[in-house]
Amino acid sequence: MNILVYINTASNLAKSALEAVTYASKIGGSVSVVATGNADDTTLATLGEYGAQKVMIDRSASADDAQQVTRLVAKATEAVNADVVIFSHDLIAKAVAPRLSVRLKAGYISGAVAVPDMSNGFSCKVNVFSGKAFAQVAVNSAKKIISLLPNSIQPEKAGAACAVEAFDGAVGSAAIKVVDTKKPEGEIPLPEAELVVSAGRGMKGPENWGIVEDLAKALGAATACSRPVADIGWRPHHEHVGQTGVAIRPNLYIAAGISGAIQHLAGVNGSKVIVVINTDAEAPFFKAADYGVVGDVFDVLPKLTAAVKKFHAAQ
Repeated sequence: MNILVYINTASNLAKSALEAVTYASKIGGSVSVVATGNADDTTLATLGEYGAQKVMIDRSASADDAQQVTRLVAKATEAVNADVVIFSHDLIAKAVAPRLSVRLKAGYISGAVAVPDMSNGFSCKVNVFSGKAFAQVAVNSAKKIISLLPNSIQPEKAGAACAVEAFDGAVGSAAIKVVDTKKPEGEIPLPEAELVVSAGRGMKGPENWGIVEDLAKALGAATACSRPVADIGWRPHHEHVGQTGVAIRPNLYIAAGISGAIQHLAGVNGSKVIVVINTDAEAPFFKAADYGVVGDVFDVLPKLTAAVKKFHAAQ
């Protein structure tokens, strides 16, 4: 079986890229990577440590242009005669994978959370009903496309550096002109974060966010917020997690002063462990929590931060 993984790179490789390559290697067969972005060849070669046999890079293609990426991945699929194409389940995949599915006449499994079951055909486990249940989705087409939900598997090293070669994806002229790009700096990107500390209107105002940031810093975690907090301008919109914001799947999600509306829960219920801190013992979020603390966030968060610092100091 030949497998192709698409990744978009910056100067470094995102954790989601390493997850996708590891995932492909677990399926079995020959794994090739087609990439866009500006990472150097030395960085790209390290994908071989996670199971890639070769990396093809087209630095002329823009990841902001779904049509260019679709053409690139389609040509790469033909070049390596790929049976399965893997994406990380992000904004690029949501724009490109459906287009590619039509072009290749390939079945598309969106948001897989486990390695395909090939004992009787080809099927993948996915979340359904906003993460409330799982479904096993079967694909019968000759070519298959899978987008992998972030943090569904851990990157694993199982090889050595691989060859990197320039690839002409015949992407054509760009249909989109990017005038300006603004990205958060000096932060852990939420989709990549394994630890997240989030807060809501229970913080009573933006001036109180320091205790949230203190805990996040002590844990090495990213910060997030509920939608109302972003809407009223207490926190930037890129920190909004939930059904209408960023969907995340960290190993630990701490929610302080968030009641847990269904829209918020839909974006975070893939978290491995959920800790809820709220003064309202009847808050809906407690029903989804692995651990719950009924208490005032202004009392609990500083004590939790102190405990984390004490723990690290003892190591």
